[in-house]
Amino acid sequence: MEPRMYAYRCTACGKLFHPARAVCRECGGREFEAVPLEGEGTLLTYTRVYALPEGYMKPWLGFGIVEFPNGVRVSGQLNAEDLAVGMKVRATVGVVKEGVGRDYYGFIFEKAAQV
Repeated sequence: MEPRMYAYRCTACGKLFHPARAVCRECGGREFEAVPLEGEGTLLTYTRVYALPEGYMKPWLGFGIVEFPNGVRVSGQLNAEDLAVGMKVRATVGVVKEGVGRDYYGFIFEKAAQV
């Protein structure tokens, strides 16, 4: 089974949240349904980190905030060289940190195919 990331929709008012919340900040509801976050989004902002911890075999690591068409904003790693605010990216889920006995999954964004 492939790992997936989710937003959570309040069943009372329909507001989407990521990450999950215990209480809806719009209406106070306490029940939520999972909504898969996938597909394309828009890169709102990004940064590159050059001072990486020991063990990373890359010169830098990119991180960004992406907005999905449903309005949910998430952060994740960027797997692209030529970054620009406003560019379309494709969301995937993958290992963002390898752990001993457990890997940690999160968003990895790649440049979307140009049509």
